[in-house]
Amino acid sequence: MAERIKVLLTEEEVDAKIQILGDQISKDYEGRQVHLICVLKGGSFFMCELAKRITVPVSLDFMAVSSYGSGTKSGGVVKIVKDLDDPIRGKDVIVVEDIVDSGRTLSYLLEMLWARGPRSLRLCTLLDKPERRVVDVDVDYTGFQIPDEFVVGYGLDYDQRYRNLPYIGVVQFESDGE
Repeated sequence: MAERIKVLLTEEEVDAKIQILGDQISKDYEGRQVHLICVLKGGSFFMCELAKRITVPVSLDFMAVSSYGSGTKSGGVVKIVKDLDDPIRGKDVIVVEDIVDSGRTLSYLLEMLWARGPRSLRLCTLLDKPERRVVDVDVDYTGFQIPDEFVVGYGLDYDQRYRNLPYIGVVQFESDGE
C-alpha cells in the first residue's frame, strides 16, 4: 500500500497558532521563568518553535516514554526511556506534547511529574483529538482540535517518515493498483 498526504493545517496556520500559544504563555508567566519539558520525539519540532515565541525566560528538558500493549494499541503500561536531566522541584513546568489522543500516557506522565514537586504543572499540545480520549487529561494550552484521523508532519510520523513536513497532513492509504 502506498500513501499520500493531504494537508489538514497549512504551515502558515500552524505558525500563527504557535505564536498565539507563545503569547498566552508569556502573559500567564509574566515575571517568572517557565520550564518546558518536551515529550520526544514528536514534540521536539513544536517545542522549539514554541520556545522561540515565549518572551519570559525559558529552560528546556526532554523525556522519552514508550507505551506497551498488544498490536498497535497502547495497553497503558508506560516505560520511561529517557528521564529528565534536571530536577523540577519548585519550577513552573509546562509539558509540551505534539498530540493528545487517548490520554493514557500523559495521565501517567503528569502524575509522575507532580510527585516531583513542581511549583505548577501544565500541559500544552499542538494537536488534540478529544474523541479518542480514554483517560481524562486537562490540556491547558491547545493549538488545534482535530478529527480522529492519522496525522503527520511537524514532528508526527508514520513509520519514522514525514516528521519534517512543515504542515500537518492526513495520511491517506492507497492500494498499489490505483
